[in-house]
Amino acid sequence: MPKISKILLLAVSVVLVVTVFLGVNTPGASAASEPQDGAYRQINVYSEVLRHIQTDYVEQPNIAAVTNGALRGLLESLDADSSYLTPEDYKAYKADKGGKAQVGINVSKRYGYASVVSVVPGSPADKANISDGDIIEAIGPADTRDISLAMIQLLLEGAPGSELTLSVVRPRKSAPDKIVLTRVAPTLPPVTETMYENASILYLKPGVLDRDHVQQIELKLKGMSKAGNKKILLDLRDVAAGDMAEATRLANFFLKDGTIAMLVGQKVQKQTFTADAAKSVNTTAPVVVLVNRGTAGPAELVAAALLDNKRAELVGEKTFGEGAQQKTFELPDGAALILSVAKYQSPSGKKLQDEGVTPGVVVASNVDQAVAVDEDATPAENQATPAKPSVTVDEQLSKALALLKNKAA
Repeated sequence: MPKISKILLLAVSVVLVVTVFLGVNTPGASAASEPQDGAYRQINVYSEVLRHIQTDYVEQPNIAAVTNGALRGLLESLDADSSYLTPEDYKAYKADKGGKAQVGINVSKRYGYASVVSVVPGSPADKANISDGDIIEAIGPADTRDISLAMIQLLLEGAPGSELTLSVVRPRKSAPDKIVLTRVAPTLPPVTETMYENASILYLKPGVLDRDHVQQIELKLKGMSKAGNKKILLDLRDVAAGDMAEATRLANFFLKDGTIAMLVGQKVQKQTFTADAAKSVNTTAPVVVLVNRGTAGPAELVAAALLDNKRAELVGEKTFGEGAQQKTFELPDGAALILSVAKYQSPSGKKLQDEGVTPGVVVASNVDQAVAVDEDATPAENQATPAKPSVTVDEQLSKALALLKNKAA
């Protein structure tokens, strides 16, 4: 293909993405003419960049790869959940029916790479000591910088018993670890229930906020008076999966009125989710919620609602920052865009995806207190900094229990 044709192909692709993004083919598009004009002015910049790539790059570039990279970068510059899918990727994405075996990792994208949001307890990833905050540099031979989030999530799935090779970069380590995991059928344990302080404190920990687990919490809350429980400790640490509607229902259990959350987008009608007194379960018992950097999405919605309504104190670490609604736009060449069209906001107006939720009582996780061993250093160098004894006390949990103990029931 002649160079000029290649340039035109890329320019048309970029224009197409910008056109879809700005919605120029939808009614009322003229109201946004000023930002559209600004976007179209950038086409001249794109053309100039392409000219230099074509004429001055060290070798003849792969124009298809350049195009895909540019479009992927354009979408990912918006947020981690927005993705560009090539025609091949989109075909695989549509063919996926879910229900495949997994390794127990919830992922997003940070710093250009796949990032571990949370790990399912007891999963293959958990047994391999993968932790939230770890970076997945590669899945098999594929560098995660070059893969959209939608396809990363697809690659993590597979047939039961199949192997998955990951290159994982851990905090305070210079070289990635090569880890081979075996995919297993996902299992969702029931809500963990524990009694503290002579059964006066009911501790609840769901692994996911779906309909079944939220229903379990509702039944346990309704049975509190019979069990003699007077206070509630809700542990949302490393809870990153679930459904926003179920999260709204869970928050409503503790609220008789007030705003739970809002959903706001440029072309999505604003929705305000308000507590319904008829759906509340316990609006008076003292509540403390545990959160950490693995708390994401639906769990963040619950934490923010209870915090902003002054219904609960939050203990732990700042949450991950997730909470957007996506829409898929199919493109004429068979490719597709997955675009965030609305974001969830806390009652105070903070976007969960942009700001996360910061607890009033910040307590670092025990993982942060450990001293990492530098595998590239000599044994003598590692011994020069004695390792701290293993931490067995859950300091976040201890702080939460202490707060609840001092609250009047």
